[in-house]
Amino acid sequence: MKRNIALAGVLSICVPQLAMAETQSRPQARPSSVDVSRQVTDTLSVPASMRSVQLPVRVSLRPEIRPATFPAPEPLPVAGENARFHAWIGAFRDRAQAQGIRSATLDAAFAGVRYDSDVIRLDRNQSEFSKTIWQYLDSAVSDSRVTNGKTALQNQQATLLAIERKYGVDKEVVVAIWGLETNYGTFRGSNNVIEALSTLAFDGRRAAFFEDQLIAALQILQTGDTTPANMKGSWAGAMGHTQFMPTSYLEYAVDFTGNARRDIWSDDPADALASTAAYLKRHGWTTGQPWGVEVSLPRGFDYALADRQITKVPSAWAALGVTGADGRPVPNHGNAAILLPAGGQGAAFMIFDNFAVIERYNSADAYVIGVGHLSDRIGGGPTIQHPWPREDRALTFSERKEMQERLTAHGFDTKGIDGRIGPRTVDAVRAYQQANNMLPDGYASLAVLKRLR
Repeated sequence: MKRNIALAGVLSICVPQLAMAETQSRPQARPSSVDVSRQVTDTLSVPASMRSVQLPVRVSLRPEIRPATFPAPEPLPVAGENARFHAWIGAFRDRAQAQGIRSATLDAAFAGVRYDSDVIRLDRNQSEFSKTIWQYLDSAVSDSRVTNGKTALQNQQATLLAIERKYGVDKEVVVAIWGLETNYGTFRGSNNVIEALSTLAFDGRRAAFFEDQLIAALQILQTGDTTPANMKGSWAGAMGHTQFMPTSYLEYAVDFTGNARRDIWSDDPADALASTAAYLKRHGWTTGQPWGVEVSLPRGFDYALADRQITKVPSAWAALGVTGADGRPVPNHGNAAILLPAGGQGAAFMIFDNFAVIERYNSADAYVIGVGHLSDRIGGGPTIQHPWPREDRALTFSERKEMQERLTAHGFDTKGIDGRIGPRTVDAVRAYQQANNMLPDGYASLAVLKRLR
């Protein structure tokens, strides 16, 4: 199975960023805009960094992993930047035309486009606040989101059944992604995508990435799939009901309605939902296999086995005493690993290859569990049965860096100090726990940090 990116109980979903390491090709390689210093509900306010008042807008619950470095200083005043921005556009036009973008396309796309300082502030915003897996799931799989998902499934039943037959991807999974990305299409983003991408490419901090996305967006316009006025999306360029970035749109989007346009922006979500299924299928979706199953671990379970690199068929796990949460053996859906997103004191999951496929959409374990569990609930499944260690809190970014520094200083090298709880940090935590007679679950908790101190 794919690499072990353990959540370790601390999930940063508030940080606007593009994952620079341990990432994946995906429809939406863009930042989240949720500020989790406030309570996350189905209806959220925009970040304080964007404007000084709270507005009732709906945003994606996509979690993101924090970048390795803090942002550059605040941008220059807008007036000065706007002049430089238009000079940059002049030079960019030559590069775009060299890649086949016609003058007429450029003229239409850049009409009225200005430097957007809000986009830069969002891109550079870094927050210390984090959420635990259970806090994230409380919102991502809230009762209202489940109810709305069932309604969306019913409303789009004929389309979703046709998509399921064609691509072999469970309709509930497609609906769950739709629910987490745009709350079932109710908030698809209102930014001018060309303006946002141009601003980010001009800014230069990730110029190559955003210029590639900008060229792709212009290619989309040139094919006639949509118009500049209709090309709306997130402040980082993600578009449509299920938030495709332009390059992924070009590679994976499909025309499911047969009108010769891959219209993921339409009020009709058919093309967007089919494109999501096509994306998952292209990345290896196994028809009939669950993303994962909640399991019960036996007393005395060897927590060193809870590693994404260690896979066994369910019958082999059963021989070690691992059962479904209902106490029955897990059906043989193929090789599976044991995942402990909150360590040995929280819920455990037996995860299959389809977990890694959803992970291609977003590499945060919480997002994948959120999609999977929401899809199960939409399909009539139960809530998670085991309790979470709700007395715990998430580590802040500085505390995660401190943990890495202290682990490395104690001889348990995390191979970098970046505040990201990835597989190397999990391995270092587990090795430290084993050496200090602690439960070796690899969970980067506050208790471990206090012990290190």
